[in-house]
Amino acid sequence: MLHQLSWKVGGQQGEGIESTGEIFSMAMNRLGYFLYGYRHFSSRIKGGHTNNKITVRPTEVRAIADDLDILVAFDQETIDVNYKELTPSSIILADAKFDPKNPEDCVAPLYAVPFTEIAAELGTSLMKNMVAIGATAALLNLDESVFQSVVNEIFGRKGEEVVAKNIEAIERGRQAISEQIGNSTGAWEIAPADGKRRMFMIGNDAAALGALAAGSRFMAAYPITPASEIMEYMIKKLPLVGGAVIQTEDEIAAATMAIGANYGGVRAFTASAGPGLSLMMEAIGLSGMTEQPLVIFDTQRGGPSTGLPTKQEQSDLMAMLYGTHGEIPKVVIAPSTMEEAFYDTIQAFNIAEELQIPVIVMTDLQLALGKQSVDPFDYSKIEIRRGKIVEAVEDEETKDYFKRYENTEDGVSPRVLPGTKGGIHHVTGVEHDETGKPSEATGNRRTQMDKRMRKLQHVRFENPVYVNAPHEDADVLLVGFNSTRGALEEVQEKLNSEGVKVNHAHIKLIHPFPAEEMSALMDKAKKVIVVENNATGQLANVMKMNIGGHAKTKSILKYDGTPFLPRELTNLVKEEI
Repeated sequence: MLHQLSWKVGGQQGEGIESTGEIFSMAMNRLGYFLYGYRHFSSRIKGGHTNNKITVRPTEVRAIADDLDILVAFDQETIDVNYKELTPSSIILADAKFDPKNPEDCVAPLYAVPFTEIAAELGTSLMKNMVAIGATAALLNLDESVFQSVVNEIFGRKGEEVVAKNIEAIERGRQAISEQIGNSTGAWEIAPADGKRRMFMIGNDAAALGALAAGSRFMAAYPITPASEIMEYMIKKLPLVGGAVIQTEDEIAAATMAIGANYGGVRAFTASAGPGLSLMMEAIGLSGMTEQPLVIFDTQRGGPSTGLPTKQEQSDLMAMLYGTHGEIPKVVIAPSTMEEAFYDTIQAFNIAEELQIPVIVMTDLQLALGKQSVDPFDYSKIEIRRGKIVEAVEDEETKDYFKRYENTEDGVSPRVLPGTKGGIHHVTGVEHDETGKPSEATGNRRTQMDKRMRKLQHVRFENPVYVNAPHEDADVLLVGFNSTRGALEEVQEKLNSEGVKVNHAHIKLIHPFPAEEMSALMDKAKKVIVVENNATGQLANVMKMNIGGHAKTKSILKYDGTPFLPRELTNLVKEEI
């Protein structure tokens, strides 16, 4: 039996490739397997090659598999693009409709299965994906009943006849491949799973659920890949708890509307990608200057300009840290797993309100759209902290303006919500005094700037660095952020098994930078290798600015739009050490 199975389905966008992967994943997830799914898709609405690669294990998995065991192809391009991932023990299941051809140097056998023909016999060619699922079930030695609940859930509202036809399509697919390969069916059977029920979700869903759990009740956003799923999730869920989503005309409006909602006392946020973040820069400065909470999700993708809108990259880091004109306190958080996307989002809302600042939660396309198994979240861990909201002003009859920007020791001033008696004050984006009245006096400017910047000394963020450092004297410290964590964990495990002493640090709090924690880890290593999906080594440069270590710090960079694979990264690390 296999400990790990890697399965991929591919074809043209718009012909059910995503739904095929979804049906397969849902069934395997319900058997208790751990899954990691990653979609490759084109930057257009319909047409263009797309594929969905799903790694299945009875144990936890957080990375894309290097190889491919089963390739389900609905067109020749799928074979031509993906066959180099196959091994001699792999197999290609191709729709006989397009007369599939195996490339000369392909090491895996190809079987032409009449997916479309069988589906048409059953009433519609649209069921070809279900025939392919049946063929896959035969290879994995799975009974078609495994898919019964999935089919009922997806097609039940269309009636019993539709459900029965889809189940029949699965059985016909099983029969079709069994007739061709005979006793080889079941050769790709996976070791049994634990049978536990887990969620199966993308990072955007985990972040959106985190926003709900944090008490957010308003989102303003403009659709953009790969952030749109956050808005789509909130459109479905926020009304159920009395909240609302507004699709704005652009990202400028989204950010300023979220600031306005926060001013009114509602926990509000927005989500976008690199191009949208660029448009929000002035509004981020407004949040900092007016000291209004603001949470922003930036789901990084390939740039610049429109760039690679559906591909992986981690190149917005410097923009998030330094993009706003002028200087304001802000916090930048980088979750690396589904669990962190959920819990760190809650921390982001708390920090934004406690310190009255903008907080950016940055993910990347692989984390935002990669789909993973995750255990149910522990809601008892949730703590909502709203900071210095003043519900009643002591001397509410005074005619003096409320000191909304009072110069306090921790830099955080008391905050009143609109309608609080005695809380009247001025709000402006220009420099101002303690009551908000515009002031360009040099002494006041220094006082207010110092006050605002002191806030960063009081950031409460749990576990700013994920650390797996078993060695006091390591040969190498591997460092990353966001979605590279799964690949780095596999690299660490592999190299440690070969006798190389490897520690791993994944930075979750990018700003203010956890210099103390990272310095201690770097001191324990002969060499530091920073792994990131960009061309200029942005995280490595941030580390050098904050803690030095120039001589021992090296970078492994990838910026072709694809994520790091474990074997690829292992070889690159070996070259460096």
